[in-house]
Amino acid sequence: MQLRRMLILLVTGISAVSLSVAGCTNQQRNLEADAQTPAIPTQLPETPQADVPYVPTSPEVVNAMLQLAQVTKNDVVYDLGSGDGRIPITAAQKYGVSRAVGVEINPELVQESKANAQKAGVSDRVTFQQQDLFQTNFDGATVVTLYLLPDVNLKLRPKLLQELKPGTRIVSHAFDMGEWKPKKTLEVQGTTLYLWVVPDQVPNNLLQ
Repeated sequence: MQLRRMLILLVTGISAVSLSVAGCTNQQRNLEADAQTPAIPTQLPETPQADVPYVPTSPEVVNAMLQLAQVTKNDVVYDLGSGDGRIPITAAQKYGVSRAVGVEINPELVQESKANAQKAGVSDRVTFQQQDLFQTNFDGATVVTLYLLPDVNLKLRPKLLQELKPGTRIVSHAFDMGEWKPKKTLEVQGTTLYLWVVPDQVPNNLLQ
C-alpha cells in the first residue's frame, strides 16, 4: 500500500511538471510569434498614386495614344505614372518631341527608365522625376498621357484643368474622367483610349 502511494505521488508530480513546462513553452511560442508579427498601422498614409499598380502598356497602345494626341516635334509630353519610361522615350524617339517628362513614384522604375532612355539615345530630351503625380509641376506641357485608375483620374482632374494651359491634350488609357466628356475615343487591342482638350473656360462642376 505504501509503495502504491509513492508511485501515485511520483506520477502526479511528473504530470504537474509536464503541464507546467508545456504551459511555459506555449506562452513562449505565443510571445515569439507576437514579436515576429509586424505591427499594423492604425492609419495608412493617403497617397493616391501608391494605389495604382504598374501595368506595362503595349507598344501598339503607346503609339495609338501619341497619335490620338497628334504629337509632333513641337510638343512637350508629360506621362503620369510613367513606369519603365516607354511613353516618354517613344515620344522622343519616334515623334521627335523636344522634351518629354516621366513622373513615377517608384524609385526602381525611375532608375530603369533612365537606363532605357540612355539605351535609346534620347536621355538628352527625356527626363524622369521620382515624385507623386499630385505634386507635379506641368512646366510647358502640351500633352499629358496617363494610365491610372478611375478614382485617381477624378482626383487628378481639377489639377489638370487648373494648371494646364488651354489647348493641352490629355490622353488616358482605359479610364475616363467622369462628367468630363472626351473629345474623341479610340478602341485599340480591346481597350478604350480617351482624348480631352483643356478648354478656355472650365465648367465649375469639373473642378470638384
